[in-house]
Amino acid sequence: MTPLRQRMIREMQLRQFTPRTVESYVAGVIGLATFYHRSPDQLNLEEVRSYIHHLLTERKLAEGTCNLRAAAITFFYREVLGQTAFNLKFRRKHSGKLPEVYSAEELVRLFEAANSRRDRVFLMTTYAAGLRLKEVRHLKPEHIHSQRQLIRVEQGKGQKDRYTLLSPRLLLELRDYWQEYRPGVWLFPGRDKTQPIDRRTGQNIFYQAKRRAQLKRGHGIHTLRHCFATHLLEAGVDLRTIQMLLGHSNINNTTIYLHLTQKKLSELQSPFDLLRRPKDEELRDEPPAQS
Repeated sequence: MTPLRQRMIREMQLRQFTPRTVESYVAGVIGLATFYHRSPDQLNLEEVRSYIHHLLTERKLAEGTCNLRAAAITFFYREVLGQTAFNLKFRRKHSGKLPEVYSAEELVRLFEAANSRRDRVFLMTTYAAGLRLKEVRHLKPEHIHSQRQLIRVEQGKGQKDRYTLLSPRLLLELRDYWQEYRPGVWLFPGRDKTQPIDRRTGQNIFYQAKRRAQLKRGHGIHTLRHCFATHLLEAGVDLRTIQMLLGHSNINNTTIYLHLTQKKLSELQSPFDLLRRPKDEELRDEPPAQS
């Protein structure tokens, strides 16, 4: 590892970035250095901007990927190299796409299409508690508070703890799963029982079940978290409560689900339906227009 990379990692660790963010930021700067085959501290601003332009126009990377690369590079030049005036003049753009949500019937099909009881309960837990992939992977048996009907989420996004719902039906599923698998330290262990289930394995569980259930919509297991929030909102739960259950630091992140609720949309009436169309006899009785 080069001294420059060590400095960057140290600066991120001092700011208590998550390991995932550290990994992503380092990869972003490595990509820049690989593109020019030079150390990034030897590049000037216009060269860096040309690289971002290359990502946008030639590689056509997704908005989120370009945003992440730009953030990583900006952090490197400002915080590691001390170039406080560094400015890519890059406007972060978001796709504006709404999350996709399954109906209750589609969720049942998804769960029933899982490979095994473990996979089915893994998907059920993700949906029933509205968990991120990292959060469901790092669940431990002691996090299931059966008497209080709560699940404790430790060190979620932003390194924050919270509680979310424990469905009585999910608790029964978890007990049957425990009897069959006896997982040990982690509720969903990986091949190495001392480690949680791998991130890629968690995504594959979702995609395999989705394929068997012949569901076309849904990009990744995070879809189940979107379903949890949307279905709660349709059931009449207020946004503030959903925000706390999801662990959103800003309620603006929760309001996106207002755009997804079928119940809210179905209660609205199109202005077209408010128009009164003249009856045929009224049209016949209308005097001719004068020239």
